Amino acid sequence: MLRVALPVLFALALISCGKPPAPEPAAAKTAATEAAAAAPAATPVAAPVPEGTCGDQGAVAAEQRIHNSIKWSTASEQDNFGYDVFRGDKEDGPFAKLTKDPMLGAGTSDETHKYEFKDDTIDPCKEYWYYVESISNGGVREKFTPTFKAKAKRVAKADAAH
Repeated sequence: MLRVALPVLFALALISCGKPPAPEPAAAKTAATEAAAAAPAATPVAAPVPEGTCGDQGAVAAEQRIHNSIKWSTASEQDNFGYDVFRGDKEDGPFAKLTKDPMLGAGTSDETHKYEFKDDTIDPCKEYWYYVESISNGGVREKFTPTFKAKAKRVAKADAAH
């Protein structure tokens, strides 16, 4: 039986990468953005999703691609060979394995370990679902994280006008 991360501490973070959206011209402010600017500092305001190009990023240089970054950590590990990351278009799948080879784990360790996988094969205008699976040294696989959603990073230019 695989015993990983006793106790388990994981944090999943999804981060977009690439150039930040250009600042909106002052004249282009909408009533919604003015209201957001007038909100008290303690009230969190979600940043608007920027317009942009959608689809396959294969022609974009790797360092400029927008990606989802999946992060997790363990407080300790026992008999841990590694991890595979899975992605689907829907919460209930189907899911495809993204890692060509497993990301190596720490084996048996009482120390905290942090892991990160960057998925730069996304369409920035689509949402995706992810989970991480652990693999023991004996080959036993277990779902390590809950399934979680990564929101779209962009709105298609054509859709933004509607």
